[in-house]
Amino acid sequence: MDFFKTENLVKKIENKKKLKIIIADDEKDVHLLTRSVLKKFEYKNKKLEIISTYSGAETIEVLKKNSDVVLILLDVIMETDDAGLEVSRKIRNELKNNLIQIILRTGQASDIPPYKVVKDYEINDYKEKAELTSEKLKIALITAIRTYENLQELKIANEKIVLLIDEIEETQKEVVFRLGSVAETRSQETGMHVKRVAEYSKLFALYYGLEEKEAEILKQASPMHDIGKIGIPDNILNKPGKLTPAEFVIMKTHASIGYDMLKGSNKSILKVAAIVANEHHEKYDGSGYPRALKGEDIHIYGRITAIADVFDALGSDRCYKKAWPDKKIFNLFKEERAKHFDPKLVDIFFDKLSEFLKIRDTFKD
Repeated sequence: MDFFKTENLVKKIENKKKLKIIIADDEKDVHLLTRSVLKKFEYKNKKLEIISTYSGAETIEVLKKNSDVVLILLDVIMETDDAGLEVSRKIRNELKNNLIQIILRTGQASDIPPYKVVKDYEINDYKEKAELTSEKLKIALITAIRTYENLQELKIANEKIVLLIDEIEETQKEVVFRLGSVAETRSQETGMHVKRVAEYSKLFALYYGLEEKEAEILKQASPMHDIGKIGIPDNILNKPGKLTPAEFVIMKTHASIGYDMLKGSNKSILKVAAIVANEHHEKYDGSGYPRALKGEDIHIYGRITAIADVFDALGSDRCYKKAWPDKKIFNLFKEERAKHFDPKLVDIFFDKLSEFLKIRDTFKD
């Protein structure tokens, strides 16, 4: 989305000397009379640039080449009895132009009530030609131009809001990733670990059946899985050897610490991150922590992050171990199917192994 382009278009319209309007009517006399009435018309020191068209088809072709037309004075009956209505429909539905103001003018009574025409065809005004005196025509133009300007300003404001929301969301994603990286850095792991876990998590989620949007949120949230390690003492976090039972009890608290840090937010990424932090050490057979959840009582976000995290951790050097060879990792996954890991996720891993290995190769330490 390029709202700057739209904004520049508005500035161009504001700065130029003429406002572009179309007279669409199959009667030449109507064109001559309308041009005569509007010859000296000005709005905010800007004159009119009037384009004449004589059929519905010609009008649409002109509009395709002139996206900055502010107003169209549109006859109902031209080459067909409903040509004007068809032009209105195409303007709104095919050209997707909801800014141009359409004043429908008719010299004959229509079979369709004016109210229904305005409602169903998104017309801005409906006038009988006989009632459009010189004064009323000018008033109608001023009202239509003001409406066009207001709509254009509203469109720009909305686009800026959308852009701002997108920027806030991107900032939020970046903060989540950086915080996850901080936790990994404290435990002497690389930022690429959380990047790979994020990518693995999304791949698992998609093949498991989650929608793209939900899978993307999980990808953005999963880097926070070990955020609770911020609360673990360095002498335990970075111990090169095996932890004592007492030390392991302390280490396990990082799941609850992370959850307590993230819970309570109404932001979707942080909600998911809280679940991930709390449940990524749960095991499918109920032997995990902190709550010894079992099977599908473990949230799918926790089950996915668990297998993604373990796959990457086992294949990476850590302060307490060297990276495992792939064969050893694969054997473990087969052994831990329906024990540590969701069996469906293990099956996905082996079915799509080449895709997981590609991610690992793409985001190397």
